Amino acid sequence: MTSQAFFASCPRGLESLLAEELGQFGARKTEPVPGGVAFGGDMRTCYRANFESRLATRVLMRLAQAPYRGEQDVYEAALAVRWPEWFSEEHSIRVDVNAIRSPLKSLEFATLRIKDAVCDRFRADRGRRPDVDTRSPEVRIQAFLDKAAATLYLDTSGEPLNKRGYRRDAGEAPLKENLAAGIVRLTGWNAGEPLLDPMCGSGTLLIEAAMMALAIPPGHARRFGFERLAGFDRRRWNEVREAALAHRKPPCRLPMFGRDRYGDELKKARRNLEAAGLADCVELKQADVLDSGAPASAGVLVANPPYGARIGEDTALAEFYPKLGDTLKKYYAGWRCYLFSADTRLPKLIRLTASRRTPLYNGPLECRLYEYRIVLGSNRKRFAPAAG
Repeated sequence: MTSQAFFASCPRGLESLLAEELGQFGARKTEPVPGGVAFGGDMRTCYRANFESRLATRVLMRLAQAPYRGEQDVYEAALAVRWPEWFSEEHSIRVDVNAIRSPLKSLEFATLRIKDAVCDRFRADRGRRPDVDTRSPEVRIQAFLDKAAATLYLDTSGEPLNKRGYRRDAGEAPLKENLAAGIVRLTGWNAGEPLLDPMCGSGTLLIEAAMMALAIPPGHARRFGFERLAGFDRRRWNEVREAALAHRKPPCRLPMFGRDRYGDELKKARRNLEAAGLADCVELKQADVLDSGAPASAGVLVANPPYGARIGEDTALAEFYPKLGDTLKKYYAGWRCYLFSADTRLPKLIRLTASRRTPLYNGPLECRLYEYRIVLGSNRKRFAPAAG
């Protein structure tokens, strides 16, 4: 199969993990850059990345790259691409442009010029042009502009890959599914260890972990943009699907526990677990993290506690964090505890020493994943230093 250049985007902070994951799908020459990974591969690799990646947001296929100085150069670069070889004029399109240090004054105008070039190419080659649909397009075209070059891509994913299809109730401030999967990966959790989310909300961290434990491909319940592109190889796609699904384990009770103070939040988690076919895999219980003990003698605790940017209760949170630290010391000796937060006050107020702090972004919001390894000392609980 012919090798092609691709770019997989992901939440910032997960690039190295994504590069490692893509290598498992046959990607070559993986190059992590802020916000994603450039890589080479054939269409089988593309199909696998879309179907099996837990961390990618989109998989983009690079069609062209050209230097530019103004909007007309961008138009000429897009006009030179033989778009009718990739999709039909019967398909609706959408164009999105992202830029870093671009000299262009208006990205909206650049977007319009690329759309014009695509339509002009179709008129010249086919005598008809595709319609534009910004809400639910059948084909998505992406452009990236840096200070000197314009790169044009076809989106092979369609809807973002974090949209697995199981989320029925998102809750107040949900983590995107691929960021949740990345957080679970960063904890080093393995499927045999107890896993607890004591502030589970709509259950995203638990669902992603359960899908990992049961080897459920994250894309098994959705469609993809590449299915609408010319040259789509259904036989090869079916082979990729069947090979991945062959590793899937039947749902079973897992050593996974979800807790939340609020019953309404647990209902959301239960609905989402049911939609994912995982209702019997995770134990859910209404409980306040400050008043409940650990469900096992050792394991991994991972949580996305509320923070000021999310709920606007600064005074209440300033009181909560020290109590949370005391709770971890009291009940969680033997556990590795991971807290994901954008609140810069957390590490000071929780009064624990983090053994690791991993920068991650929740959309544009800079966050940290704090690791606390809690061990039992001779007369008191203390904290293990970071390994290595």
